[in-house]
Amino acid sequence: MVGIAMVTALGGAVAAAVLLVVARPADARRTVRLAAAAIVVLTAGLLTPFAVQDSGPAAIYLLGVPVVAAVVPPLARRTAVDLLAAAAIGGWGLLLGLGIGGAFLPPALLLLAAPALAPPSRTTLS
Repeated sequence: MVGIAMVTALGGAVAAAVLLVVARPADARRTVRLAAAAIVVLTAGLLTPFAVQDSGPAAIYLLGVPVVAAVVPPLARRTAVDLLAAAAIGGWGLLLGLGIGGAFLPPALLLLAAPALAPPSRTTLS
């Protein structure tokens, strides 16, 4: 189950990157934020039965921290929030010993890349 969640998260991150390269959306940062949130929520959903079986009620904390951290950036729309969320999700993934936490690393990398996606320049040459 953990392997399926990791492959799904990695596939979602790659799909989001391909979307950015091919489609070139006008608001690339928003696209990355929404993609990372969707990947984290999907990954947490896939891991819920495994985490509940393994950890019982503590599964709420194991899976809830990355979900909350991923849902905040699309709402806040700030670069600092993107970086904090990436650090929280990536750090939580490492804290979980790269077991189930490894599946949260691809969306953390997406959020880490979001500030690098500058909006298009508004200057014109005359």
